[in-house]
Amino acid sequence: MNSGLVRVARSGAEAQIEHVSLVRHAAAQGLVARVYDQLERDFGILAPPVILHSPVPDLLAAVWTMLRETLVVTGKADRAAKEAAAAAVSLGNSCPYCVAAHSTTLHGLVRGRDAAAIAAGRLDRIGDPRIRAIAEWGERFGTPEVPERPFPPEQAPEIVGTAFVFHYFNRMVNIFLGESPFPPNAPARAYGAVSRVVGRLMAANSRAAHAPGGSLDLLPAAPASGAPPWTAGDEVVADALARASAVIDRAGERVVPAPVRDLLAAELAGWDGRTAEPARIDGAVAGLPAADRPAGRLVLLTALASHRVGPAVIAEFRRDDGADARLLECAAWAAFTAARAVTA
Repeated sequence: MNSGLVRVARSGAEAQIEHVSLVRHAAAQGLVARVYDQLERDFGILAPPVILHSPVPDLLAAVWTMLRETLVVTGKADRAAKEAAAAAVSLGNSCPYCVAAHSTTLHGLVRGRDAAAIAAGRLDRIGDPRIRAIAEWGERFGTPEVPERPFPPEQAPEIVGTAFVFHYFNRMVNIFLGESPFPPNAPARAYGAVSRVVGRLMAANSRAAHAPGGSLDLLPAAPASGAPPWTAGDEVVADALARASAVIDRAGERVVPAPVRDLLAAELAGWDGRTAEPARIDGAVAGLPAADRPAGRLVLLTALASHRVGPAVIAEFRRDDGADARLLECAAWAAFTAARAVTA
C-alpha cells in the first residue's frame, strides 16, 4: 500500500470528527492500535465512522467487528451487492456522508454510471438489474414498503447484516460527522483529488480476500443468544453480532437511565421506521424525570431523528457529565437499539 496515500487518508479522516476527541493514529495503543491496524489493512483507510468511537476502545472494537464480518468479509455475498446495500440504506436514512463514501467504493466494483445513479438517488437508472433490486430493497429496508429480499437465503446474514450495520452507522455519522467525507477545510476544487486517493485505497481493499472471523478475538466471547435471528446460518456473523451486542448493551445499562431505556422501548414498539417529528419526541421526553430529560432527548433523537442532534442537544447532555465516553456510549446504544428494531 502506498505510504503517502495512507498518510493523506489518515490526516483527512482525523480532521472530520466532531464533538469528541478521537485517539489519533500516532497515539494509538493496545486495543485501539489493533483495531486501527486491521481497519487500514482490511478496509483501506481509517474510516471516520469507525474511529469516532476510539475514546471507548471496546466500543470501537465492537463497531469494527460488526462492519468487518458483514460488509468487508469475503463470504457468500459479493462486495458489490453489499456496497450497494450500504449506499442505499444510507439514502433511505438521509446520510449523505455514507452515500458518498460507499458510492465511491462501488465505482471500483460496478459500472460507473450505476454507482453514480445510487449516489444521485436515481435507483431507477441503475442498469444492472441485480444491483438495482438490492439498492431498492436497501433504500426501503426497515419500512413497511420494503420488497422481498432480492438475494438467496445463504447471503442474508451478510447483506441484512450490512443493512443493519448501516442503520447504526448512519445515525452515528449524522451526529459526529459532517455531510461530506471530504476534509472540512478542503476547497471544492480538491474534492476530485481527495476522492481519487480514498477511492484507490478502498477499491483495492474491496477486491482483496478477507477471511471470515479475523476480528472476533478483539472482543470477549458472548452467549449465542445475543445474536439476532437473521444471522442464522452464518456462525461467524452470529458470533460477531453477539460479541458486539454484549458490549453495547452493557454500555446502555451503565450510562442510559432506566426510564430512558424504557421510553425508547415503548417508542420503538409502534415505530414504522420513519423519522419522528419533533413534537412526538418533545412530548415523550416531557414525561421523564427532569434529571433524565437530557439523556432522553439525545437517545430518542439518535434513534428516531438523528439528523436533529445538534450542538444544543449535546451541550444539554454534557451539563451533568461532559465525558466523551458517556456521550458516545449513550448515542451508540440508542443507534444500535434502533437498528435492532429495524431488522426485527
